[in-house]
Amino acid sequence: MKAIDLFCGCGGLSAGLRDAGYDVVAGVDIEPHYIQTFTENFPDSLSICGDVSETNSLELLKSLNLKVGELDLLVGGPPCQGFSKNVPRAQRQLDSENNTLVKTFLEHCEAMLPKCILMENVAEMRNGFGKHYTDEIVERLTKAGYEVIHGVHNAADFGVPQRRRRAFFMARRDGITPVEPVATHSKNGNKDLFGKSMLHLTVWDAISDLRSLEHGEGVSPDTYATEPQNDYQKYIRNGCDVTHNHIAKKMKPVQYERITSLQPGQGIKDLPDHIRPKGGYSGAYGRLTENMIMPTITRWVFHAGSGRWGHPRDFRLITIREAARLHGYKDCFKFIGSYTQQAGQLGNSVPPLLAKIMGKAFLLDG
Repeated sequence: MKAIDLFCGCGGLSAGLRDAGYDVVAGVDIEPHYIQTFTENFPDSLSICGDVSETNSLELLKSLNLKVGELDLLVGGPPCQGFSKNVPRAQRQLDSENNTLVKTFLEHCEAMLPKCILMENVAEMRNGFGKHYTDEIVERLTKAGYEVIHGVHNAADFGVPQRRRRAFFMARRDGITPVEPVATHSKNGNKDLFGKSMLHLTVWDAISDLRSLEHGEGVSPDTYATEPQNDYQKYIRNGCDVTHNHIAKKMKPVQYERITSLQPGQGIKDLPDHIRPKGGYSGAYGRLTENMIMPTITRWVFHAGSGRWGHPRDFRLITIREAARLHGYKDCFKFIGSYTQQAGQLGNSVPPLLAKIMGKAFLLDG
C-alpha cells in the first residue's frame, strides 16, 4: 500500500502509516527544518521541500511511477491556525490562507484520485464557519466518487498518553464506506476481546524509564534509566538500546526560580507574589503530575510560560524526547534542528500511534 503525505511536517502521519504497513513514498512540506527531520526518518522516501499549493499532482505521481487512480492513500494535515481555538474568534477568517490550504488538499485529491484519503485538522474545523469547509470537503469528494465520513477523535482514547482532540476525514473510492476506529482506552478502562482493561495512559506510564535530568543537562544519544516498565514503553522503544533528543532545556534564572517554587500539579496561580507574572495562560509554569494524562502538546512546549510543561519530579521542563513519548513517537524517531524548531515540529504533528490506527482502519472491508 503506497501513501503520499502532503503537508507532511516532520512525519507524524507518515510514521504511523509506516507502522500500519504502508510504504510512504513521498512527503511534501514548505518548512525546510521539518523536511530535514522527515528525510532523516524516511531516507527511502521522496522528500520535497516546497509549497504544496504549487506542487503539480500529475508530475508528482509520474516521478513515483504512478498513474492517476493508482495511489493507495493520500494523507495530509493542512495548517490549522485559521480554525484553532487558540486564535481569538474575531481574528478567524473564512478565507484566510491557512484555511484555504484545505481546498489545496482537495485539488490534489481530485487530480490524483487515490483509492483512499485521510485528512486531519483541529477539532474546531468540522463545525467552524457554519460547517463551510466540512460541507465543501464532503461535496467535492462525493462528486469525485468517494464515500466520505468524518469525526473527532481524542488521542488518549487510542493509547496515546495525551488529551488531543482532532478531526479526521476518511474517504474511499471503491464503493465501501470507510470505518472509523473504535476507541480502545478510557478513564475507567474498556474490555478488549481477552477481557483486559485498558485505562488511559498517564505521564509516568510514558516516561518513567528515561533518565532524571537537571535543567541544561542531557546528551543525545542517551541510555535508559531502567528496563521498560510497561507495554507502552516496550512498544515505544521498538528494540532501541539508546534514545535521542533527551536533553533538558536550560531555563533563564527567573523561569527556573518559578519552576522550583512549585509542587507537581501547581501552576502560575500558586507562584509567590514576587515572581508571579502579571498575566498568562492558566496552565503557565505548570508542573505535571505522574498520574495525569498529558494536556495537548503545542509548538510552545519549549517555553515554561506557555503551558503545563514542567516535569513531575525534576525541576525542569520535559525534554523533546519526553514530549515525543507523550505524543506517541517511537524512540528511534530523531528530531533535527534547534530545540525550538524540534518543539514546533512535534507540537504541530499528528501523534503517530493515532495515525497508525487511522491507517489500519482503511484495511477493513467496511
